[in-house]
Amino acid sequence: MRYALYFSPAETHPLTKAATQWLGRDAFTGETFPTPEAGGLARDTIHELTADPRRYGFHATLKAPFELHPDQTEAQLVAAVERFAADTPAFDIPNVIVGQLGRFFALVPDTVYPDLQHFAARVVEEFESFRAPLSDADIARRKPETMSATHRANLDRWGYPYVMDEFRFHMTLTGQVPSEYAPAMREELDRRFSEFANAPLTIDGLALFIETERGAPLTVHRWLPLAPVSENRKIAS
Repeated sequence: MRYALYFSPAETHPLTKAATQWLGRDAFTGETFPTPEAGGLARDTIHELTADPRRYGFHATLKAPFELHPDQTEAQLVAAVERFAADTPAFDIPNVIVGQLGRFFALVPDTVYPDLQHFAARVVEEFESFRAPLSDADIARRKPETMSATHRANLDRWGYPYVMDEFRFHMTLTGQVPSEYAPAMREELDRRFSEFANAPLTIDGLALFIETERGAPLTVHRWLPLAPVSENRKIAS
């Protein structure tokens, strides 16, 4: 079993509902949905291009999936997540857009916001004692020989390359989209997520996901609300 700490909007949030319909699975309930129709893209193509984010569930990675350290228990992890959430104020990302990271489409901030970076770094650090060391096989799967020095150092120190200064918040909507499908995918996602793009996104919860065995769909084990946000508090760029 592996655990992960992710940001997800609450189960009933309209963005959660829109994303689960698009991806075809609700990580809160395990319910699956038919692959949606999209102009210019066949259903089979959409189903294939959303396979990876469908398995992981709609989320933004904060602390990537990890096996529990043998000195820790699930109950201790849940209690730590509860404490962290209760002590951490909610905040807004001022603006998110439908963007691309390489060939992946995702909801992303329109720029780097230091307070968001700080929040993500705190999650990585606060829960590091719960992470078992990576096995040699885990390290090899990441192809460390292809990494930059910074990514390799992060992998060795934190178990994941894309943390701290290398962290980029993203809520994944597709796998790698071939260039010939990218314009149609862009048009479909811009249409489907127009209600949520070019608008603030409130970071108001922390989700503990679980993967019962390698390759299994990840599900929400606990979703904890962050502390109430102070009036008019916005994160600064």
